[in-house]
Amino acid sequence: MTDKNARRGSGILMRLRALWADRSGVGGVEFAIIAPLLLCLYITAFELTIGLSMSKRTTRTASTIADLVTQQTSVTPTVLATMKDVTASIFAPYTPQNLSLKITGVTIDASGNPTVAWSWDQLNGRPYAVGSPVDVPADMRTPSTFLVRAQVSVTHQLFMVMPGLLPSQLQTITMGRQYFYRQRVGTSIACTGC
Repeated sequence: MTDKNARRGSGILMRLRALWADRSGVGGVEFAIIAPLLLCLYITAFELTIGLSMSKRTTRTASTIADLVTQQTSVTPTVLATMKDVTASIFAPYTPQNLSLKITGVTIDASGNPTVAWSWDQLNGRPYAVGSPVDVPADMRTPSTFLVRAQVSVTHQLFMVMPGLLPSQLQTITMGRQYFYRQRVGTSIACTGC
């Protein structure tokens, strides 16, 4: 029995040595280890690219809307409502989710105090009361001037996130931008019906 046990022990050792020396499945094991990491890197790069594109489009939308409005001498809610089409064309091929669009005419008095002259939002409402103060950057507070503030906010849903992997509050990102532009023609921009 001892001789038989010794042969069994040496047989097991020989098999272990042969298994240790066998390299035929190493590529498959390495792929199984590295593939999930590469997949995660790819998905992360995809998500970052889409998110940065949405952020850039949000910035471009706020800037373009303020630029277009400041080229007018007067506007109406009908004209301002076309800014939703401007937003849709800038965001193409994406569709902005939970769009919040606010355009505000800001009067800066002789003392340099900015107040709301008129305001409009995407629901044809008045988001700010006339005469309420506006937070304007110090370098734009030139006395007796007029500014247009465009505020754009959208939400971005992460595409590749599996349910349960991230908390729900991290799966949706809200992006918002605001721009101030000076009027181009005249001393102010009137908004009839705002």
